[in-house]
Amino acid sequence: MLRFARRVVEHQAARQLALMDRWIADEERREAERQHRLAARQAAPDWLIERGLNGRTAVYVHVGGCTSAGGRAKGVGRDQAVRALTEEGVAACPLCRPDTTLGILE
Repeated sequence: MLRFARRVVEHQAARQLALMDRWIADEERREAERQHRLAARQAAPDWLIERGLNGRTAVYVHVGGCTSAGGRAKGVGRDQAVRALTEEGVAACPLCRPDTTLGILE
């Protein structure tokens, strides 16, 4: 009877260890995927120009990382953002105010 009881406890312990090992592996996999996504994510550009529905007309200039910039926004350099605001008459995003950040006062 004692040998049978020992085998039962041994079997239960092995099952519990296997379950814990599976949990650990799942958590390590999730963390590795998260780290991979963070590494793969490109750094947000400093400035964005959002295009209209036709894809040609510039609608807004945004500070990089602005949450209101849609999927039609393209990263640009500082000079191009300043030129768009001053010479091309593109509106500044009312939320992130790139004109203020760039030092362009209306």
